[in-house]
Amino acid sequence: MTESLQSIEYRLQRAKAIWLFLDYDGTLDDFAPTPDEIRVNSEVVTLIQELKAVPRLFTAIISGRRLSHIETLISVPGVLLAGTYGIEFRTPERERVNRADYTTLRPHLEELKSAWYELLAARQEFFLEDKGWALAIHARLANQEEAKSILSKAGQIAASLASTGLFRLLGGDRFLELAPTAASKDQTVAYLMYRYPLPQGLPLYLGDDDKDEVAFATIQAHGGIAGLIAQEPRRTNADFRIPSPQAARQWLRRILLESPMPPGS
Repeated sequence: MTESLQSIEYRLQRAKAIWLFLDYDGTLDDFAPTPDEIRVNSEVVTLIQELKAVPRLFTAIISGRRLSHIETLISVPGVLLAGTYGIEFRTPERERVNRADYTTLRPHLEELKSAWYELLAARQEFFLEDKGWALAIHARLANQEEAKSILSKAGQIAASLASTGLFRLLGGDRFLELAPTAASKDQTVAYLMYRYPLPQGLPLYLGDDDKDEVAFATIQAHGGIAGLIAQEPRRTNADFRIPSPQAARQWLRRILLESPMPPGS
């Protein structure tokens, strides 16, 4: 983090156009108790509506959740919504786009789902999430030792699929996921900036975890700015840190909605 926050904010306020890429859980809103729980936050919806109305912004939500969840959480016309790290998305014109062949990938996931389901049987502290394009095991309710053991076994079961090149294993704090190789936020932001070019556009990305960290480098390679949402300082590729989703919403409102528009806009 070599650039001051004041300098970053000045760049954003003076930018002619901005690609605004936002993660959802942990960035715009707090995490839900379970991955399948959908709790619409009216403050988030209102903020996205207001951001969408700013002509110099191209706003995209890129989430690890499945696209159908994001469509429920952010029911705002004209905003690009991407699910499963961007392998599936809905354009501002409401066209649905898949960046891989679902019918090729899904049979492999069905086999893994059966094996993981058997591994997790009677283990109430673990949650198996089926995203359609990906499978994830959440172990936030398990103790650290048990989570490590079970997730290691799950990873061994999925290793053969991960070695095919079609899929990759994603880790995290008491978390394991098998997702398509193309389901990656760095690939997604690069694709979207190519598909939706903005002359003199400045990319801005806000995210909270390692799935977002991979996108930070892509954003910065395009001359953009990356913001980490985290309560405590930690090692990151981001250019600045905001302590919470509530603070992130306030910051977006102050910098992009309440600040003066750049000259000639």
